[in-house]
Amino acid sequence: MPTDVPTPPAPPGATRARRPGWRDPRLWVGVLIVAASVVAGARLLDAADDTVAVWAVAADLGAGDRVTADDLVAQRVRFADGVAGERYFLAEEQLPAELALVRGVGAGELLPRAAVGTVEEAGTVSVPLAVDLVPPTVGDGSVVDVYLTGSAGTPDGPVLDDVVVVEAPALDEGFGATGKRQLVVAVDEATAEQFFARLARVENPLTTVTQVS
Repeated sequence: MPTDVPTPPAPPGATRARRPGWRDPRLWVGVLIVAASVVAGARLLDAADDTVAVWAVAADLGAGDRVTADDLVAQRVRFADGVAGERYFLAEEQLPAELALVRGVGAGELLPRAAVGTVEEAGTVSVPLAVDLVPPTVGDGSVVDVYLTGSAGTPDGPVLDDVVVVEAPALDEGFGATGKRQLVVAVDEATAEQFFARLARVENPLTTVTQVS
């Protein structure tokens, strides 16, 4: 015959867990901890990104070569101190007009303020060349060597080496009636004088250009 089994009483002190209400101080302490972590993390990221954007040259440029925005690319770098950063051009600042290099700067190199000046300060002259043989890839900004050959008085090696082409008319525009292509290179005045002196000593000169970069 079945009998009713009495339900055992709940152990003393046992209570049902409840979610903390919005007045519970533990909830607000947790919120404050999360907020403080977010702020600290944001400040840490800001401190880690202390790089600045500065101008670097996209390709090799030589002394006397003009520098425009098209010749530059922005690179982010970190300087040890503010004084070091002042030696270069920040990408956020506007470049001066009529800017030219007073010394060569290699591709990827940051553009130093000490390497630039006005076209007059660069101290170079433009030398026109009537070239017999030239690679079709030579254009504005190319670095070339110039050779002279002839029936007599031919100098050994290039008469102009590592010079920058400042003007190279298109292939369909750069040939005159003689069939020679015109190029204009930038050199210092002393080099220009030496070039024309050598050119005068060569009979029936044949001018050949080889591209360095």
